[in-house]
Amino acid sequence: MNGRPDPNSTVRTDTDGPGDGKQVVFVVSIDVRPGCEAEFLRLVTPVLDAMRHETTFVNAVLHQDIQDPTRFMLYETWTDLDDLSQVQIHRDYRRPYLAGLSRILREPRQVRIWRPLRGDFTFFAAGTAARAG
Repeated sequence: MNGRPDPNSTVRTDTDGPGDGKQVVFVVSIDVRPGCEAEFLRLVTPVLDAMRHETTFVNAVLHQDIQDPTRFMLYETWTDLDDLSQVQIHRDYRRPYLAGLSRILREPRQVRIWRPLRGDFTFFAAGTAARAG
């Protein structure tokens, strides 16, 4: 994303393009070596804690595969692809995470970039039902 290939990632872009003012979602699939799950969580937790304070950050959800605990999926929503690729990805708080991945990854991360089209959440539906009744 910084113009140089990341040896720990494969990136595919599925958006209209940077700077279009639309939210973008990064879905990152991460496969760690068996026994490295706790190390991965130790590396990623400070990144998630710091990201939430960025102005273009919307949300992030970290998932772990139910059938394979060495597989993780990170879902991140941002408001500006340019800011993410030119500024956020280079933040100092990401350096230990990126450096540590080379020791624990089973294979390169898979990164896909999406444009959200619709979101459905139960907390919105509950609020709408209460107002309608």
